[in-house]
Amino acid sequence: MKCELVENRIIVWSIEDSRKLFSQGYYGKPIGIPKPKIEEIDAPLILDLIEGLYLLENKRISITKSKQKVTIEKLIEICKKEVHEFDKKYLVYKNFRDKGYIINPGIKFGCDFAVYQKGPGIDHAPFLIQVYTRSEAITSTAIVLAGRLATTVRKQFILAIPKGKNNVDFLALDWWKA
Repeated sequence: MKCELVENRIIVWSIEDSRKLFSQGYYGKPIGIPKPKIEEIDAPLILDLIEGLYLLENKRISITKSKQKVTIEKLIEICKKEVHEFDKKYLVYKNFRDKGYIINPGIKFGCDFAVYQKGPGIDHAPFLIQVYTRSEAITSTAIVLAGRLATTVRKQFILAIPKGKNNVDFLALDWWKA
C-alpha cells in the first residue's frame, strides 16, 4: 500500500487501501470520521509515525516524501525528532502489536497508549499504558492520579518499562475496596 509522509503524519490516499488497512488491525484514523466503522471509511487514512514505522518494518506499506522513497532508517530518524522518547514508546507499541493487541494513542486519557483486545468500536480499551524507564522516578501523586483516572473510565492502568532492546516489563495497578 502506497503512503505519503506529510510533515509528521503518513497518509494513505487510496480509499480502498485505507479501508483495507483499517480493517486489518485498526491502523490509522480516517480523516473526518470520529468513530469509524470499516464499511463507512470513504476518506484517506492518517497514520501516526509509530504505527507507520511498524507497518513499514512489516512490509505492509511503502512511504514516499516528495516522490522519494522513505526508508526504515530515514523514518526512524524522523520519529526520533518528532516523538518524545520514541525508542521506548516504539518498543512498547511493537510489543503489544506483535501480541495481537490494537494499540492507539492514549492522549485523551492522559497517557501514552490505550490498548484494545479486539478494536475500537468492538470493545472498550481495557488498558491504559504509560511508558517509563527503569531510572525514572514516579511520584505517589502521579500513581494516584493515574489510578483515579483509570478507575473512573473503568480501565486498568499499566506501567510499561522497557528492558533492553526487545523486552518490556509491565506493572499493572489495580484499585480495590476493602
